[in-house]
Amino acid sequence: MIASRNTGVVAAAATLLAAAPLSAIFQSWTWLIESVIAVAVVAGAAALTRLVRAPLWGQVLGMLAGLVLALTWLFPSGEELLAFLPAPGTFAHFADLLAGSTQDMRSYGVEVPDTDPLLFIAVLGVGGVAVLVDVLAVGLRRPALAGLPMLAIYSVPVAVYVDSVPAVPFMVGAAGYLWLLVTDNVDRVRRFGRRFTGDGRDVDVWEASPLASAGRRLAAVGVALAVVLPLAVPGMTGGLLDSLSRGPGNGNGNGNGSGGTSGRIDLFASLAGQLNQSEVADLVKVTTSEPNPFYLRYAVADELRPSGFQARNPTGRPTNRDLPDPTERADRGVQQTSYRATVEVTKSLSMSLMPVYAEPVRTEGLNSNWLYDANQQVVFSNRENSRGRKYSFDYIRSTYSPAALRAAQPLSADHTVRRQLTATPGPVPEVEELVKGLVQDKRTDYDRVLAIYQHFSADNGFSYRLSTASGSSGQDIVNFLTNKVGYCQQYAAAMAWLVRSAGIPARVAFGFTNGSKRDGDTFTLTNLNLHAWTEVYFNGAGWVPFDATPAYGVPGSTRSAWAPDTDAPEPSAPDTGVTDTPAGPDASAGPAGPDNADRDTDDGLSLGGTTPDEQPPVWPWWTAGLLALLMLLAIPALRRLALRRRRGGQAASPAVAATTVDDGTDPGTRLVVVGADANAARADAHAAWAELLDTLVDFRVPVDLTETPRATADRLVRDTLSDDSAAIESARLLGRAEERARYARNPLTGERLLPALRAVRGTLAARANRRTRLLAAVLPPSVLLRWRTTLADTSGRMAALTGRARYRLLRWNPRRLLADRAAR
Repeated sequence: MIASRNTGVVAAAATLLAAAPLSAIFQSWTWLIESVIAVAVVAGAAALTRLVRAPLWGQVLGMLAGLVLALTWLFPSGEELLAFLPAPGTFAHFADLLAGSTQDMRSYGVEVPDTDPLLFIAVLGVGGVAVLVDVLAVGLRRPALAGLPMLAIYSVPVAVYVDSVPAVPFMVGAAGYLWLLVTDNVDRVRRFGRRFTGDGRDVDVWEASPLASAGRRLAAVGVALAVVLPLAVPGMTGGLLDSLSRGPGNGNGNGNGSGGTSGRIDLFASLAGQLNQSEVADLVKVTTSEPNPFYLRYAVADELRPSGFQARNPTGRPTNRDLPDPTERADRGVQQTSYRATVEVTKSLSMSLMPVYAEPVRTEGLNSNWLYDANQQVVFSNRENSRGRKYSFDYIRSTYSPAALRAAQPLSADHTVRRQLTATPGPVPEVEELVKGLVQDKRTDYDRVLAIYQHFSADNGFSYRLSTASGSSGQDIVNFLTNKVGYCQQYAAAMAWLVRSAGIPARVAFGFTNGSKRDGDTFTLTNLNLHAWTEVYFNGAGWVPFDATPAYGVPGSTRSAWAPDTDAPEPSAPDTGVTDTPAGPDASAGPAGPDNADRDTDDGLSLGGTTPDEQPPVWPWWTAGLLALLMLLAIPALRRLALRRRRGGQAASPAVAATTVDDGTDPGTRLVVVGADANAARADAHAAWAELLDTLVDFRVPVDLTETPRATADRLVRDTLSDDSAAIESARLLGRAEERARYARNPLTGERLLPALRAVRGTLAARANRRTRLLAAVLPPSVLLRWRTTLADTSGRMAALTGRARYRLLRWNPRRLLADRAAR
């Protein structure tokens, strides 16, 4: 019974550890607290039913009843008995929560908020898995099968995330599963009493047997490989936004595609990273029936925090259903025209957002996994990405007259849009003072917005330059308003902040300009056509775009009657209310053409003698890498050369020693006697023989360390040097010298061993093939063999040391001490 309780507790804890991947879905940890309560109630019910010796089906009913009680207490309907006993209305409430969870899963993107339906489905799932794990691990004694329901939890974020899920939650869940397996193994061993080794030593149940230790090591290595290999293998996606959620982009729009919604993506970093690249990548091809379309948009940043503008998690309805009709809310003075567009996203663009023109009313080619947020006017998905997709949609293009916008009444103070989208993190004195001066004596919201819009003109000292630092925080805006140098990110964010300070709702939109690659009614948009602009909300008109970025810096820039070009004002076309900045006759898509105008149009700025467009040369890095690789490959050869020179120096000349003696004839005269040094001769013979053995290994000649030196020399003569008299004599000399050095009282002296080594080596090299000679020179097998042997010996010593330390620590294992105490 004690073993069952112990396994039951571990099963409950393993279930909670297996639920760790859910942390990647929810914004907060409420789900974990409620799941702990539910799993604890289930584990308590299981222990209680086993205490009364209920059959397995009784244990299952008890755990299900405990789960229902926990859910009733956590998600009450108000009709419960004694606050935790369910009533008929409770189950109806559970059904409503299940239905609501389906809608919330379609509406919210990762990370999801703590809504009751989503929390209910999460706690219900974790509690159900806890019941299954307890039945399999404790009731049926099949803990290995308990991994299947645990894996079901992990499949939830796998299904929700676009490409991949974080690795840490998987490691936590795997650790819980291994813990459950180890606990079951210990309990099984305990049932058989004590264990003994082959030499009769008593082994405690908590001390791992060699087989169990090997199994645990294999399990740990398997988990490590399962985590490391997917992280090490390069991904195949080309995420534009996802790659830049970690910092500036790499120029190709490549990324891992992780993250479900724009709320997890730094849109400003995405924009800055792509515009700063020298390589041009086609991202989108769009064909539209509109002669002069406005910008193709994919995201908005409408939440202003101290760090700057950020995107909210969008919510919406499936795009394959009827979408909101913007014509129903338009006032007089707003001209609305229907158009149709077909968009083809290349494989270089992978994100959970889909580029569309504002206010789509019907789509084709998108399934129910793609949702439309009518407030943000974006198409997004929590399950799929845009890479390689082709789709069509009908949309409404709205144009506005200045008179209609002036006639728009201000929103009431309690209006949701005004309350949410005029909020700022706090007053910025410089901004407040500037806005107060700009909107003074302006009677309408449109005149206030237009005054702020016209402030960002060349007459006021503003210029376009891409080399400025990115950011949209309060200090970033103040720096931009002071320096008056920036690109579309600064212009859009600064205007939106100033408009909000004036009490008018504003946000930052992200998308593509029309660029300069146009073929009839088809536009090819690249990463250098990415753009940001400001959208302002007017009562009765909706979101109206204002692009304060200088038109000369943006290829394919679009201006309108209500927001004309402040640097070169021209009357707008009467039919569409839109004018396009024309591309020059020499327009091209290359890095030097207009597509790169959005990068930096002022060549006067230089940093360290180079313009911002210049990229540092890469050949020094390639050269340094190649040299480092060559040095690494040369290490074995250099090591072999050093050994050969050291041994050759010892065997170059006979070893001698000088001593002085008294001849007995003259007390003042001493004779110097020169003789052989036995110790030096033995050292020379050993060095020469070690060099001969390494030479044999290098030239693939078998070496048997159990043979005597003379036997090895005879075999070498017989098998390899049979027809070379000089090499034969040299090999036998080396063998005789080593044998005398090992076994004789007096070693062989007076022989020159170095010429003998050279003779044998020359003969072996002459008879070896080209590949063997090349390997012997570049990657000597003798050095590699010595390194492998050293590594194996070190590993063995470390394993033995770890085993001894672990055995000593097992004496103080708390679980073992508790077991010993219970045995007494």
